[in-house]
Amino acid sequence: MKNKRMKIARIAHDMNQEELAKRVGVTRQTIGMIEQGNYNPTLKLCMAICDALDCTLDTLFWIPKEERSQEDETR
Repeated sequence: MKNKRMKIARIAHDMNQEELAKRVGVTRQTIGMIEQGNYNPTLKLCMAICDALDCTLDTLFWIPKEERSQEDETR
């Protein structure tokens, strides 16, 4: 599942993927893969991203149960 909320928060902070990656200590490709839903970050990385974007884990990474069920059905 794509992480549109993370991308929107990053853009709202006027940051590109490279800038966010440098702040949290990963590559630009890692940020891109998280936003595309192709990589599940560790909790430590999630917290670093939240700190960099001044957001909570719930705001950026929590997927409501209903949406998780829909994603499972499409697989």
